[in-house]
Formats: sequence, C-alpha cells, structure tokens
Amino acid sequence: MPKRCTLALATCVLAVCAPVLTSCGLDYATDRIYTPSTGVNNREASVDVLGAVIVSAEEGSGTFIASFANNSTDEAATVEALEGVDQSQLTADDFSPIEVPPGALVNLADEDGIPVTGEVAAGEFVPVALQFGDGERVQLDVPVVTNCGYYEGLDGPPAPEQCEAESEAPEQ
Repeated sequence: MPKRCTLALATCVLAVCAPVLTSCGLDYATDRIYTPSTGVNNREASVDVLGAVIVSAEEGSGTFIASFANNSTDEAATVEALEGVDQSQLTADDFSPIEVPPGALVNLADEDGIPVTGEVAAGEFVPVALQFGDGERVQLDVPVVTNCGYYEGLDGPPAPEQCEAESEAPEQ
C-alpha cells in the first residue's frame, strides 16, 4: 500500500509540474527581433527605419545615415522630411524626397546620406522625426557617432585626432 501512495503522489507532482517545465520554450531569445548595432531601428510605420545614426566629423554638423525598408510590395514609399524634435535645432540641409521602391531597401550610406546641422556632437543622442509620403511620422533618438572605424568617410574625411583618441580607448 505505501508503494501505491508514493506512486500516486509522484504522478500528482509530475502532473502539476509538467506545464511549468514544458513552458520554458515559449519565449526564445531567437524569436525576438534584435539587431546588435550602434544605430537605432523603428518598425512602427509602413517604412522601417533601420540602423539610423548621425556620423559627425566635427561638432555642429554631420550626415544622417539609415536604411529604409518599404514593407509594401505594391506601392512605392517616400521619405518626405527629416527634422529635429522638441528643442533640437537639427535641420536637414538640401533635403530632397527619397523614394523607396515596393518591397525594397534604400541604404543612405550608398547614397551619401543626408547632411544635417545643429546640436550634433559625438556621443550624444539627437531626437529626429521622419515624415513619410503617406502621412506617417516616426520619431527616433539617433546616436551621433564619430567619422571613424565602421563609419569612416561617411561625413567627409575623418579628423585624425578623433580617430586616434577612439583607437586608444581601452577594450572591454
């Protein structure tokens, strides 16, 4: 009789614990969107903004770099405006609309980016708004990076002292 009680108890414990033990696989880290990069992403609109950064060779100016992915496979999309948000005095110099073909990706790094001026300094974040042709608007806090390493040459020639200081930083 004691053997039956032990078996019954073990069965009950297993029945209670089974849902807890089997639910561990419902939220895998590999199921979540994660892009390890310096730039920021926004996937709220019909056009995804991916890897957005402002590359700056000198304080007060820079080049906005991002990729725009059109989620529509039927209609082209346009990026109509880029501007600073709130107290940010950021302005896009000589901005002209950017067309993103249906289902395509436009990488501004391949097209010289969008020159910007204003409160831009390496290591800071600048609040930026992008306006799309369909009326959607997204806001991002875009990091400002130096014109060195991976971003070298995206905002004119790099300042040698800027890149030297960056290469002397201790590795983590």
